[in-house]
Amino acid sequence: MTLKTLSPADARIAIAAGARLVDIRSADEHARERIPGAINVPLDRISDLPHGDRPVIFHCKSGMRTTANAARLGEAAGTAPAYLVDGGIDAWRQAGQPTVTDRSQPLEIMRQVQIIAGALVLIGVLLGLLLTPGFFGLSAFVGAGLMFAGATGWCGMARLLAVMPWNRRAAVAAVPLSRGTGGDA
Repeated sequence: MTLKTLSPADARIAIAAGARLVDIRSADEHARERIPGAINVPLDRISDLPHGDRPVIFHCKSGMRTTANAARLGEAAGTAPAYLVDGGIDAWRQAGQPTVTDRSQPLEIMRQVQIIAGALVLIGVLLGLLLTPGFFGLSAFVGAGLMFAGATGWCGMARLLAVMPWNRRAAVAAVPLSRGTGGDA
């Protein structure tokens, strides 16, 4: 199923006219920055989206996740018209539309993974050059872990970071969905 894309300006007009805006990013991404009025229904829980008659507009960070999952999103919208924000929240922000940013929330888990993996590789290389070649094994281990995560979709470092104390605030910020009786949420 191909869903029509809306520019940020057209999406804002549709929202003002009563459309629901659904953020399919993870709870930690939504907690750090969000479009006012958007409800957070992460992609892995999109089937929990309450059905209704109002149009549904989906967004992610850049538009890639919504485009790649358009069929699933259209199915989750039920019989309501469904749209995608072209370029996601990045395009929304670039178009001068308002967002709510909470810098007290931790960085998104995947950004934390990138920072830590990069630091471990750099440390492994530096220690390997300056102390003993055995430290190159640290860089190899991190590289193998990243390849495994890319191939399987399971990232041990992300799972470990998700339970760290500084990341618990983002999980608490996620509002659980309530199952309605078919009405709009």
